[in-house]
Amino acid sequence: MDRAQKEKVVEELGQIFESSGVVVVAHYEGMTVAQMQDLRSRMREAGGSVRVAKNTLAKIALEGKPCESMAGLLTGMTVLAFSEDPVAAAKVSVDYAKANDKFAILGGAMGTEALDPAGVKAVAAMPSREELIAQIVSCIGAPASNIAGAIGAPASNIAGILKTLEEREAA
Repeated sequence: MDRAQKEKVVEELGQIFESSGVVVVAHYEGMTVAQMQDLRSRMREAGGSVRVAKNTLAKIALEGKPCESMAGLLTGMTVLAFSEDPVAAAKVSVDYAKANDKFAILGGAMGTEALDPAGVKAVAAMPSREELIAQIVSCIGAPASNIAGAIGAPASNIAGILKTLEEREAA
């Protein structure tokens, strides 16, 4: 790899570190190509990406970035899993690590906060952006349906009483 290619990789990694909601660092030593492709496809489905890069280039790209504190994790055969959604990459990584013992989570970063493996698991346990939006929408919609039910209830009660009175008069 010549100098221009290295500079391009450092620039791409720098953009990843700046724009990602979460970055997970893991060892992948011993994984097959098929296993790595499976990880990539799972991450892509969740809205994230996986990147393998030289640790020295990644450390250079980390300089001056908010997640610079995770530079110590970049040793050995490391892979970076990242996503804009602060939960997606962590969820996929933790789920994949449960199924594949060759994929070991070292830690990561969420914004300026460095994460250890337990921190990554804690982030993975949080609801995703879509789940939070659904919860908020259901909370907003619930009072409206309650109001509609309350407004409609007296009318249905009156209609029931009138029907009963008509039945009594007819009998």
